[in-house]
Amino acid sequence: MKFNIEIDCTPEEARKFLGLPDVSAVQERLMIKVETQMSAALKDMASDAMLKTWLPAGMEGFYQMQKAFWAQFGGKDDK
Repeated sequence: MKFNIEIDCTPEEARKFLGLPDVSAVQERLMIKVETQMSAALKDMASDAMLKTWLPAGMEGFYQMQKAFWAQFGGKDDK
């Protein structure tokens, strides 16, 4: 036997019904702190260092993926 119950309520209503604490103020303060730290880190970081951080393997991985795609698409074995 299977029962499906659908409850139409907002997340705030569900939180209050289940007796969970309201952590929205803590989340807001935390997000402000994270945003401040990220902004400070981005100001101090050079563009080449930023790319190395975001793309650890550099663009080599992208070029290999692109090469494999075109080899597959073109029907050639490019090894």
